[in-house]
Amino acid sequence: MSSESEPGTVTEVLDGDILVTRDGGVLTLTLNRPQAHNAITPDQRDFLADEFARAGDDLAVRAVILTAVGKGFCTGADLRVARPAPARPPGAPDRAILDGARGIKTGAQKLVAAILDCEKPVIAAVNGTAAGMGVHMAVACDLVLAAEGVRFIEVFVRRGLVPDAGGVYLLPRLIGPQKAKELMFFGDDVSAADACAMGLVNRVVPPDELMPTARAWAERLAAQPTKSLTMSKLLVNRSFETSRQTMFEMEAWAQDLLLAGEDADEGVNAFKERRDPEWKGW
Repeated sequence: MSSESEPGTVTEVLDGDILVTRDGGVLTLTLNRPQAHNAITPDQRDFLADEFARAGDDLAVRAVILTAVGKGFCTGADLRVARPAPARPPGAPDRAILDGARGIKTGAQKLVAAILDCEKPVIAAVNGTAAGMGVHMAVACDLVLAAEGVRFIEVFVRRGLVPDAGGVYLLPRLIGPQKAKELMFFGDDVSAADACAMGLVNRVVPPDELMPTARAWAERLAAQPTKSLTMSKLLVNRSFETSRQTMFEMEAWAQDLLLAGEDADEGVNAFKERRDPEWKGW
């Protein structure tokens, strides 16, 4: 299940269900189960969470694209695929209290957290329908591109469930509590254009421009001072749940840390010498 590859190569993992490509400083993770509209399996969730962690550790990776093939970006968890139940003592029920919560915490929430915590900027290139967990995987990314005709669906109410996979954390912060409740309460299909207007999506492009635009954005990010982007991502993600005083302190500490890096020296020297900086990413 290793995804290590030389730049510019594609490695198939999980029987081809995920494609991993590294080209220069850009890592692309592609869901490849079009027959299932890229509904995500437990093994895929775990692999992707690990891949985002590896991307954060790898100095050669400086931007990540998350996308899919087919008509669906991700239509949520694949409920047809389940992990074997843990061993039970005699007389115990098949499902005990907290089993479901534990599964969510170690599954869907783990993956969404891995996207949020990835130390590199992550771009979602949403090629098709995103539903349930698929919506939250997309909007957990730092930048979201969507193809024209794409739909976003908070499908949980249609199943009599509450949004999970980080949805109740992400949506109010992105679009406000009233709009988040509207999506959650009604479960209506939201067009890419409407998603963009409400702030879930950065830009909507024609389908044939989706990956070229995502690639152009990723290459631009990969050419930036990576640790600067890492710190900016961390500060913004923490800003909604932290006091002004603490955020001011975190901002100052982040700046102090960056000033010890080679890219900060390069940025100052390039300014003094009136030339373009040559960023190394550290």
